[in-house]
Amino acid sequence: MATGMEKAVEAIPGRPLPHGILLNQCTDVRDVDDEHELLGTTWLALGCQPVNVWRDPCLTDESPGEESPGAPPQKEFHRPVTETAEPITVYAGAECSTMGWSYAEAREHAEASLELGEQEAVEAGFWEHHLSQVAENLTPPGGPVNIAQGVAALEGCLAESYGGVGTLHVPAGAAALLGCCNLAHRDADGSLSTLAGNCIVIGAGYSALNTGPGGIPADPGTAWLYITGPLVIRRGPVVTIPDRPGPSVAIRTNDRRVLVERTYVVATTCTVCAIQVVTCP
Repeated sequence: MATGMEKAVEAIPGRPLPHGILLNQCTDVRDVDDEHELLGTTWLALGCQPVNVWRDPCLTDESPGEESPGAPPQKEFHRPVTETAEPITVYAGAECSTMGWSYAEAREHAEASLELGEQEAVEAGFWEHHLSQVAENLTPPGGPVNIAQGVAALEGCLAESYGGVGTLHVPAGAAALLGCCNLAHRDADGSLSTLAGNCIVIGAGYSALNTGPGGIPADPGTAWLYITGPLVIRRGPVVTIPDRPGPSVAIRTNDRRVLVERTYVVATTCTVCAIQVVTCP
């Protein structure tokens, strides 16, 4: 309980989780200034169409006999799929009485709050507006599986549709379980990966939501895991509103308000799969 006798000191500093969506070494984060890129992006998917095996019928020992061989086999062609990514804007606002709190102090507080919390907010936005909206649910009819079975199913799903390195998305509340079966390994660059080589993102924002496809909440004692292709994240500059002291003061209440925000566009490719795993026996 505050008594009014306490000495004011600086805020306790914090650090975002090191394996989150923005700090993970295998996530491609690009700072951009082009406002059009920050309105959303579109591209032709690469790696989502199959690469087939061709067996030349002229080089086989099979003989058509007296029957007509019919039309010769043909090689297949596939049209590229168009994919899109929508913007996610995250913000932090600071409000306090103008007495003893300057515009510079309010701005500094809001900027520090954004720096600490923006990774969690981006994770939550990506989970809610993309992962849970497009994922294929692999949870068997019998219900949630253990985490090793879950990771295996997700990696199998990704491998069937995308031959490259993907990204396993794990809520922070389930991260400790990755160690039970040696599912996560620290690479030379400090990032985490699975035995198959897929990148692992451990998200505080994922843990805050913990919903499945269609926004289905996780059952008690369970968590949702997702897998996607690689991630490319476009990050805009930090914008401060207002950008000068005068407009930050509300004349009616004599309170000062300063808001800082930043826009991200989180893009991934090909299949998104999800599965519910058991976190508590």
